[in-house]
Amino acid sequence: MRFTVDPADIPAEKVARRLHLTITQFEACKIRLFTRGFPRPDPDTGMYCLEAVDRWRQRRHPSLFPELTPADLAVSGVAPEKDLGAMAREAYRRQAPERRRNG
Repeated sequence: MRFTVDPADIPAEKVARRLHLTITQFEACKIRLFTRGFPRPDPDTGMYCLEAVDRWRQRRHPSLFPELTPADLAVSGVAPEKDLGAMAREAYRRQAPERRRNG
């Protein structure tokens, strides 16, 4: 009796097909994909994790797959109360009296 085993790790040719690309097209753009967080192949086998590839594809659309976006990284659309410049100026002002005392 034979059981079917769905692959968990797949070669670059199948990753390319999953992205609807030829292997040549995938090889030409994979560095740009890696800079965008595309999962890298396993260093020993050279195979790609199929689930990681699918999740990467889905995370490109957080409004369609919010369950894949961590709550603390979710974009709220609300501007912060203070920007980094304002916080730095406040810290500088708090330290100014101490600097005057120390000379």
